[in-house]
Amino acid sequence: MTSRPAPRSSSAPSGQRPPVPRARRIWQTIDGAAGGLPLDLGLYAASAAFAGITAATSTLPPHRAWGAVAGIGYLVAALLAAGQLLARRRRPDSPLAGTTARSAITALTWTTTALLPLAWQSAQRSAGRTDRAQEEVVVVEHSGARLIHDGTPYLGHDAIAALPPGEQLLGYTPYQPGMALFGLPRAALDTWWTDARVWFALATALALALAVRTLRDNTGRHAAAGNRTRTDAALLRAVQAATVLPVCALTLATGGDDLPVLALCLLALALAATGRPGRAGLAVGLAGALKLFAWPIALVLLFWAVARRAGGRYAAGAFGLPAAALLPALLVDRDALVENVLRFPLGQGLVTSPAASPFPGHLIATGLPAGRTVATVLLVAAGLAIAVRLLRRPPRTAATSALICAYGLLAAIALMPATRFGYLLYPLALLVWAPALRLAAPDGSSSADSPARAADRA
Repeated sequence: MTSRPAPRSSSAPSGQRPPVPRARRIWQTIDGAAGGLPLDLGLYAASAAFAGITAATSTLPPHRAWGAVAGIGYLVAALLAAGQLLARRRRPDSPLAGTTARSAITALTWTTTALLPLAWQSAQRSAGRTDRAQEEVVVVEHSGARLIHDGTPYLGHDAIAALPPGEQLLGYTPYQPGMALFGLPRAALDTWWTDARVWFALATALALALAVRTLRDNTGRHAAAGNRTRTDAALLRAVQAATVLPVCALTLATGGDDLPVLALCLLALALAATGRPGRAGLAVGLAGALKLFAWPIALVLLFWAVARRAGGRYAAGAFGLPAAALLPALLVDRDALVENVLRFPLGQGLVTSPAASPFPGHLIATGLPAGRTVATVLLVAAGLAIAVRLLRRPPRTAATSALICAYGLLAAIALMPATRFGYLLYPLALLVWAPALRLAAPDGSSSADSPARAADRA
């Protein structure tokens, strides 16, 4: 306990509650209308339209194949949600319109819009179709094979230069060394279930399930029944944002490497919300051992942990695990590590990244004189603004940390000279998870001395 004033939060254990921010009130009104069913219907209907447009117009064969299957899944989900609305109108307390039924439809939708297209494309690829996976799947699987044979997932500069020009891009592995683990099954056996996407999906499902269980268990320990009901509804919406949202389902079915990273970051935030900084560090550390995108989230959570006087326990996992993953590759071939993890992402490799989604940073970099410099300056300025915010007002709750991460990543994606539309899955999921994190630890500190945190100290 400290002598500093208690942080401002969304609710208080006693006395008058502080005012709820306007943006949160608007979201609560939209999300809570008619038990959340209108928003469910809108989500599934809009997603069906997106999948149909993707199937008809995408220039990427894996995306077109995804849209053809996922469009049907989203349409079925929309019809079921419409049926739930009718059932609720006839009987407001109908179990067919409750959170449990909505959760079942969400699970069905994820199966039909992500897992089924994934399995179908994996089977076709195993049968000889070469246009049923994005490049990152091939890159991860090749890195797994190199990890077994060479002790490092990375090719050096000279080895990449010796490849035919059309294959040099696939010679780069712009991930952290841990990502190569998802390529090990394919290195051992060439069949549909050793496709890296299958293992991305398994890791994603496991991490999300642990995150949901963590938040529900914590809510059950300290909350009234009404708050648990609200938390379950918020968790359902959060899970939808990480699974059935088209940017997530499409990414998992066709590429997939971002989904386990996102899920582990969400697990870290859930553990932070329940007062477990050591375990939160381990979760975000695992994400950071896979991809650099997790590192900004790890840094924001470090400020949260320091504010709770748990910086050491958190940092041991959050930064120790990525460092431990880098060490073997560094010892085996330092130049190959630098070529893949630093030079290529910074645009200094033999080939440049094909990422070119029309966000402001890319448009500025390609459309203005010295545009890349201008975009870089704007990106650095946004980073400095977030750093000042963290130094002046460190986040004291997991929900606030999630919002800072979401807005920071959104700014970075918008201003980076080379980026992908699919990266939006990170800020979107983080924004929607914030209400669930807030409800699971409503006073922002109630879990600080809980039995779970005591166990985390051990």
